[in-house]
Amino acid sequence: MSEPLLTIQNLHVGFDIYGGHLKVLDGVNFAVGKGEKVGLVGETGCGKTTTMKSVMRILPMPPGKITDGEIVYKGRDLLRVNLKKVWGVKGKGISMIFQDPTAALNPVFTIGRQLMDVVKYSRDTGKDHSGDNIRERAIRALKDVAMPDPERILSNYPIQLSGGMRQRICIAMALVTGSELLIADEPTTSLDVTIQDQVLRLLGNLVEEKGNSTIFITHSLGIVREWTNRVYVMYAGSMVEAAPTKELFSKPLHPYTQGLMKAVPKLTGEGIAEGVTGRIPNYLTPPSGCRFHPRCPHVMPICKEKRPPFFDVGNTHQVACFLYKE
Repeated sequence: MSEPLLTIQNLHVGFDIYGGHLKVLDGVNFAVGKGEKVGLVGETGCGKTTTMKSVMRILPMPPGKITDGEIVYKGRDLLRVNLKKVWGVKGKGISMIFQDPTAALNPVFTIGRQLMDVVKYSRDTGKDHSGDNIRERAIRALKDVAMPDPERILSNYPIQLSGGMRQRICIAMALVTGSELLIADEPTTSLDVTIQDQVLRLLGNLVEEKGNSTIFITHSLGIVREWTNRVYVMYAGSMVEAAPTKELFSKPLHPYTQGLMKAVPKLTGEGIAEGVTGRIPNYLTPPSGCRFHPRCPHVMPICKEKRPPFFDVGNTHQVACFLYKE
């Protein structure tokens, strides 16, 4: 990995609810290098979005609560600085594309109002630019994401645009500030397959052109394989495997990662995808030791007693499983 841009260490996050305290993130460790494209995969509910919302400091608190850990961006722990300074970092350093463009855009404001506000209040533009310059930059951002007739689009409301166009607007808003780190949280979830491909190619080209570090959160192993350099596999609030993309797909080691690979439908149509039996545990009363042990086909007594650390298996490949202790 290149020089770290973002490092998450031992991050613990929970939620206070009526029935008790949900222990969601259980010591997450994660890193992104400068110019690196990292994939984050795992089942729905495993904590991917919660992790990235913690990075952005947009986790609702309460009920959310960060109980331990560090989120270090360019040498600064974002959990130890006040929110005003964090907003300054986000204005230039970190931006996020949310998975639902309909919810991400305010329905009562025009696209131009929302996009120009992002430009106006981003740290790299400041308040010394005229309205004409801000408008020109917004139009240029729409052209960058291949929006037809950008001048007209500025006067439209989100409801007047298709799902694919709304997602392009969200990408434009994320990239217009010149952020060094882009977090893409399942950016193609609500789109059909052909539009997914267009959006992914557009996003990939823009990231390559601007040299952003990128985190792709997705359920699609195909997207991860094609667009990332390195992959983290997450299960029930903790990372279970991390490896270069080619290494992970050629040699998945953790039983959970192997189950995810088996769940991918075969293009030949032969057989039925096997998947992983069972479901993600209840965060109110999570399993002791390794949280995957109730579903693991290779469970050992130590798995129920201790949480496995990351074991280095070579070639920057790490796996949190006692099968690889030696």
